[in-house]
Amino acid sequence: MNENHKPYEQLTRYLAADILKNKKPFSWRRVILRCIKQPQHRYIFWWRIASYLYGTESHFCKSRARKLNYSLIRKYGIEIMLGAQVGEGIRLPHLTGIVINPHCIIGKNVRVRQNTTIGIKVDEGTRQIMIGDNVDIGANCCIIGNGITIGHNVTIGAMSFINKDIPDNAVCYTEKSVKIIIKP
Repeated sequence: MNENHKPYEQLTRYLAADILKNKKPFSWRRVILRCIKQPQHRYIFWWRIASYLYGTESHFCKSRARKLNYSLIRKYGIEIMLGAQVGEGIRLPHLTGIVINPHCIIGKNVRVRQNTTIGIKVDEGTRQIMIGDNVDIGANCCIIGNGITIGHNVTIGAMSFINKDIPDNAVCYTEKSVKIIIKP
């Protein structure tokens, strides 16, 4: 098999998982019709195309990928940087305020909710965040650090700040003490 076809096969496999949810065999017609009928799939479709173009050796394709990603950032308010490795089956239930650094490796079937930031500290240690398969990240989470590993089958609660490793099969949340003071 020609090595040039592997990225294309990966693109079609990812689109089948992300948009068709692997319920039917991949075809460009099915994917495009699903994107027309269900607008929430459009962002991930175009981001996958940009990511595919960015992964090529062509400077023209890389330039087009950057322009496409910039247009997606402006239109949707989501910034998944090119270079981030996002596994198949990603779910973005609410397309608002998601930021993912290009040094992230994200596994399969990950759900990222609104206003979530996944980033690294600059100029310190290993510049990588690894997120396992079947991870559910709640709304308004912040995952910041260098060399962080989040295991498989992890649930991260809403409004959590994560700066340490999380083992497999864990539930993680940040405790909050709430004091409500009402003065007349």
